[in-house]
Amino acid sequence: MVRRIVKNTKFLAQVSREATKKDSQIIEDLLDTLRANRDYCVGMAANMIGEKKRIIVVAMGPFQFAMINPVIVKKDGKYETEEGCLSLDGVRKCVRYEEIEVDYLDQNFEKKHEKYSGFTAQIIQHEIDHCDGIII
Repeated sequence: MVRRIVKNTKFLAQVSREATKKDSQIIEDLLDTLRANRDYCVGMAANMIGEKKRIIVVAMGPFQFAMINPVIVKKDGKYETEEGCLSLDGVRKCVRYEEIEVDYLDQNFEKKHEKYSGFTAQIIQHEIDHCDGIII
């Protein structure tokens, strides 16, 4: 189900809780909402649809995937950039890393450890910031 995008910064600034298998519908709704906003959105976090859970979804080309309880365990290549967000107006400066390694659960709740770089790494960092209550 496509859900409304939350723009309330007080809500977005709250730290999200760990997700469990009971949150499977949130994952589906988050993927549906990402697809519905695909023309101007490349990633989303659950708090953007009103759920304080550590779930993010990322668009990589034509594919979208979920990351549950993601944690960045390694980062390299610090740089400064500007980003926009579907939940916020305008763009803001932030610090990102060119390469990251992430531990997470996939949509089937299987443990994963993956390396990402470039724009995909930037999207993941932005969405994990959402989970941590960090507003760019």
